[in-house]
Amino acid sequence: MLIFPKQYLWILIFMNGCRWQLAADLVNFGGWLKNMNTKGQGKNNVNIVTLGCAKNIVDSEILLTQLKGNNEDVRHESQKDDANIVVINTCGFIDSAKQESIDTILRYVDAKQNGLIEKLYVTGCLSQRYKEDLRKEIPDVDAWFGTNELPQLLNRFNVDYKHELVGEWQITTPRHYAYLKISEGCDRPCAFCAIPLMRGRHVSKPMDALITVASNLARSGVKELLLLAQDTTYYGIDLYGKRSLAELLRKLSDVEGLEWIRLHYAFPTGFPLEVLDVISEKDNICIYLDIPLQHASTRMLKIMRRGTTRKKTETLLHTIRDRVPDIALRTTLITGHPGETEEDFEQMMDFVLKSRFDRLGVFTYSHEENTHAFSLEDNVSEDLKQKRADDVMELQQRISFEINTSKVGRVMKVLTDRVEAGNLNGRREFDSPEVDNEVIIENNQNLNNDAKPGEFIQVKITDANEFDLFGKILSR
Repeated sequence: MLIFPKQYLWILIFMNGCRWQLAADLVNFGGWLKNMNTKGQGKNNVNIVTLGCAKNIVDSEILLTQLKGNNEDVRHESQKDDANIVVINTCGFIDSAKQESIDTILRYVDAKQNGLIEKLYVTGCLSQRYKEDLRKEIPDVDAWFGTNELPQLLNRFNVDYKHELVGEWQITTPRHYAYLKISEGCDRPCAFCAIPLMRGRHVSKPMDALITVASNLARSGVKELLLLAQDTTYYGIDLYGKRSLAELLRKLSDVEGLEWIRLHYAFPTGFPLEVLDVISEKDNICIYLDIPLQHASTRMLKIMRRGTTRKKTETLLHTIRDRVPDIALRTTLITGHPGETEEDFEQMMDFVLKSRFDRLGVFTYSHEENTHAFSLEDNVSEDLKQKRADDVMELQQRISFEINTSKVGRVMKVLTDRVEAGNLNGRREFDSPEVDNEVIIENNQNLNNDAKPGEFIQVKITDANEFDLFGKILSR
């Protein structure tokens, strides 16, 4: 039975027994409360607020592109705080994401009640999953939209979806890199995952359309393209009758101007090994793979309905590393799934120790209604879930430190991302933005102090810690 709208919603709002207060008491809006009221100014001024993963960023960019193409004044996460219409693109993946989404909605509801904005629309995964219940519980939101209801959202602005804008992409990331979602939804039966409830079945995007978007992005100055999907390895089955990721990668690698192409979210079961050949052959495809494994115990993998075993997983990792030497592997794991014993967890720790992933993230299990795992007893305490996650990350930090310190003294190609606190921060091809290591050139004192974001530079690594590398510029 769905418990989100009343019991669950108010548990979130009154989390830890704290009474909900007005937004001005919870967050420092600064000049926002003073300057945000734009009633009576005529033309709409729209602000899009994005929560959740990079796939949501792509959805917000599509909305941004459509509204701008229809001559709306729209920005993404504007710092000017002068919008009269706010669109919140929510995440509903796990409890913490739901909490953030609800907090954000209620802050803007308070702003609307105080006359600081005129209209508030909510879209994205949380809205898709709980739309009817949320509509009853938070009536001050003007309209709720699901993940596939962009045309209906555009109708609120009295504009239509323009198909001719599909290839014209307004990115919200730094101009030198962009995310490209190659498919939507997921057909996998993972016990713990609510994504199919929010995103539907797997639907690949036509290859020609993806090439068009990639070409336009490259012409606009994008140098790195990050491929996204719920499951990138499933790409093409619905359109072409076969896994077509390798073919897509080959075509994208031929797009002039793309110097790095990065692959995320490669499901391990049924992994198309021909993808490894393309990574090896093409210089502009990063020697990097994000492959979420979720667990290492064969018993747990069966409970989680992952369709694989520890032995098969280890064989796949060995094959990947054998066919693409020096590849950086990123994975994610889940601790505290129903049924996880201490022995299962010890197998996970042993697996992490032996596998030596370059990058690793951990989620604690979230008991999601209407998933298969929701029918199981959530029998691992929250404290134990977190302790196990902390133990995994402590082990991974030791591994990361060893891997990073082995890079000291080497010269590496780095794409610069930003200047921060006087330092120039960038990444190697082995690092994805936001989630992986950075290369930090302290004080940016090399090469006349004029290296800028979006440039490729040669950096000599001089030091390292668990999370980052440090270096000096040798050339540009």
